[in-house]
Amino acid sequence: MERFFYISGAVAGFIAAAMGAIGVHALKTRVEPELFGMFETAVRYQMFHALALFAAAWGVGRWRHRAIGAAGVLFIIGMVLFSATIYVRVLAHAEWATALAPAGGVAYLTGWLCLGVGAWRGNRAAG
Repeated sequence: MERFFYISGAVAGFIAAAMGAIGVHALKTRVEPELFGMFETAVRYQMFHALALFAAAWGVGRWRHRAIGAAGVLFIIGMVLFSATIYVRVLAHAEWATALAPAGGVAYLTGWLCLGVGAWRGNRAAG
């Protein structure tokens, strides 16, 4: 699980950087300011949670608590339900897509709680 979270964090960071570049270079002058702001928020949250996946990977190896594994999974779910649906909304003009974004926000929040619980309750790995 540790390696999976590191790789997922790297892929998510790459996608966030790419989407940020697309936003600045291709969208800024082509979409309404409100939609551009939504897009920027999606990129920012994805990048924060890509880094959070590195924390989850580190925590899985350090404290070995299932809540930390749940945190990593929830961060990935949050990226799909929050950031990706906003990308779809802006890039494909699909207004329906953002209906899933609040569930992604809940996944992000729950992931942070799980990360904290896992660190609090987990046993430190030997070594």
